[in-house]
Amino acid sequence: MKITKLTTFLVPPRWLFLKIETDEGISGWGEPVLEGHAATLAAKIEEFSDFLIGADPMRIEDIWHMLYRNGCYRGGPVLMSALSGIDMALWDIKGQYYNAPVHDLLGGAVRDKIRSYCWIGGDRPSDLIAGAKDLMKRGFNACKFNACAEMQIIDSYKKLDGVVQQLSDLRSAVGTEMDLAFDFHGRVHAPVSKQLLKEIEHLRPIFIEDAVDSAHIGTLADLSRQTSIPLCIGERLHSRFDFKPVFEQRAASVINPDTAHVGGISEMLRIAHWAEAYDVALAPHCPLGPIALAACLQVDAVCHNAFIQEQSLGIHYNATQDMADYLEPGHGFELENGFLKIPKGPGLGIRVNEEFVRKQAEVGHRWRAPVWRHEDGSIAEW
Repeated sequence: MKITKLTTFLVPPRWLFLKIETDEGISGWGEPVLEGHAATLAAKIEEFSDFLIGADPMRIEDIWHMLYRNGCYRGGPVLMSALSGIDMALWDIKGQYYNAPVHDLLGGAVRDKIRSYCWIGGDRPSDLIAGAKDLMKRGFNACKFNACAEMQIIDSYKKLDGVVQQLSDLRSAVGTEMDLAFDFHGRVHAPVSKQLLKEIEHLRPIFIEDAVDSAHIGTLADLSRQTSIPLCIGERLHSRFDFKPVFEQRAASVINPDTAHVGGISEMLRIAHWAEAYDVALAPHCPLGPIALAACLQVDAVCHNAFIQEQSLGIHYNATQDMADYLEPGHGFELENGFLKIPKGPGLGIRVNEEFVRKQAEVGHRWRAPVWRHEDGSIAEW
């Protein structure tokens, strides 16, 4: 079997899909997207096609290393996100060829379903209580949200008190029926993060994501030793080599790598199994599209330390299109009482509605992260 064609589709609300075709009529789908940089990823896929046309898609590991190691430059969000989408599509092809879900090819599932959570609020947290209660009515018992808006490197106690009060009000409103994941989103610098972790510890979040920016692994390790709250990192790390200091310094007790950013299913598995050796939990990051989520679920199926899966169903970014719109009816995701069932269909276990994808690709998108500034005019972390 040989790869004959790679086609990318820039589709709303902010996604990039990839279709890889072969000379035996088997095709696979991937999602090689980096939020806000979809066109850049499409260009990188086109460059990678020079190495992929004519290659045997069944040799996934060889292709992965060829694309990763060829040339002087490797790693980073662009190269690894492009490689991620290719890797997903190759696993999809292999599963189609053997008429088996990817997780069967990886040793078989250790679970039939996985607990999932949805986002509430927006880029700046708002209507958290209403959002959480709405999810509870729909059967969910976990949610995540931005815990704060802009934060200076050292900010006022008035602003800190406001954050603590909003989070406290939410916990009072939902009690212990809803687990809460607080996302600091790298907006909080070390001096403020240290204060906030102390002030909100009694609210018992299931984890805090990116308590500081991912560049500060040492600081995160210090914070981990000072709090009982599980700290989480991973969405902005892009290979097992990026995760090495996280494990070595015991910087986090939860990791949330993104299958669409970290090198695909292949690299995600390497990282997840490595994490298990450190007794670190896996909570894959995925506020993305349906192909990325399907890839995550194949990983969740075979990783014993996976405990919860992020999904973008109804997230505030998906105002124009949502995940199910891009899938054929009856071949999407099964959600019951907040649990996502592990897909059992061949490959990634879903069927992409290619006609709809092509139609939406004519619409396209130019999604960009907003530019935020502090009161003094300096750039703020989004």
